Amino acid sequence: MSYTLATTVSLPWAEAVDRTRDALAAEGFGILTEINIRSTFQAKLGDEAAAAVGDYVILGACNPSLASKALAAEPQMGALLPCNVVVRRAADAHETTVEAIDPKTMVQLSEAPSVKDVADDAGTRLRKALASLGGAGA
Repeated sequence: MSYTLATTVSLPWAEAVDRTRDALAAEGFGILTEINIRSTFQAKLGDEAAAAVGDYVILGACNPSLASKALAAEPQMGALLPCNVVVRRAADAHETTVEAIDPKTMVQLSEAPSVKDVADDAGTRLRKALASLGGAGA
């Protein structure tokens, strides 16, 4: 089973990150966290590790309404929040990959019917966000 939803776009790195943020916002997701893997690797592991990973950012996206429903159904779901959305591009690549955790993974971990409803809604929203980027996939 694939555990991500993904698309590949022919956009410059910075534009892909900006458009991903906008697409998530249009579907009701705010960005709670941002981890720049390249910068972190550079600081902790050096230039070679940073170059090997390429441009790579993890956006912690959250739709407060959906998160509230998931936590009300099962407080342990907080361990799976926020929804991670990765924007990555290898140093020599001409395309940028955008991928998000597939919320259906929550359903595999919970038997609560309302968690399935939340996962379905989140999945629909994430698919729309990825599709709006105009790439292949999602």
